[in-house]
Amino acid sequence: ALTVFAIVRAPEQGWGSAATLGALAGGVVLLGIFLVIQRSRRVPLVRLGIFRTPNLGAANLAQLLLGAAWIPMWYFLNLYLQQVLGYGAFAGGAALLPMTLLIVILMVGVAPRLIARFGSKALIVAGLWALAAGLVWLSFVRPTGSFVVDVLPASLVAALGQALAFIPSLGMAISSAKPEEGGLASGIVNTAYQIGSALGLAAMTAVGLSFGAGELGDAAALTDGFSAAFLGAAAIAVAGGFLGLATIRTARAESAPKQEVTSL
Repeated sequence: ALTVFAIVRAPEQGWGSAATLGALAGGVVLLGIFLVIQRSRRVPLVRLGIFRTPNLGAANLAQLLLGAAWIPMWYFLNLYLQQVLGYGAFAGGAALLPMTLLIVILMVGVAPRLIARFGSKALIVAGLWALAAGLVWLSFVRPTGSFVVDVLPASLVAALGQALAFIPSLGMAISSAKPEEGGLASGIVNTAYQIGSALGLAAMTAVGLSFGAGELGDAAALTDGFSAAFLGAAAIAVAGGFLGLATIRTARAESAPKQEVTSL
């Protein structure tokens, strides 16, 4: 929470200000205290040795960066629809339904088959890069744009990437742990995704505000700010793909997670 707060406030307070640096330092100190406590407990909440499990750390990193790229896209796309294209709240939400439907179809009917054929690593990397491609496409939104031309095709490419990367990285994170630590692994990967989402949104909000996303009523400035945020999120997704290539080990046999996916 302190880290997110520091990033959100940094454009106003200054990145080198005492308030920003103090909040960031506080977040690091609290995390350090948590790790010390977990290391010293006989029955810790998080057994730190679990992070030495092959692929568990890499899968969690993929989930963290996936959330850091995906959630800012969802947030700023909704702002573009409402603040630039003039959609109401209901119409703006309805405009996101094609993405949601595509994600559901791909996650339920397609992703498990692709995992069995190509493996989780290939899908995670391809998914993150497809998400990046959709975000770059979205960065070309115009102040006088339209949903059909500026939003729909690019958002579907981004949704394709999200769906391809989410299920295999989630399944890898859970299945990498020992069966008796499946609950712990599930909690860690869900936490990784939520932390990535919060930090990514905070960082891209700072980027967007720096390029005009706070200029309400000025469609051109707003669009510039949203475009910058889309490009920043794309950079996160590209980095996630490269890190996946470097850190994920190829398994001999893989399968989709049996656990129910409860959130995106």
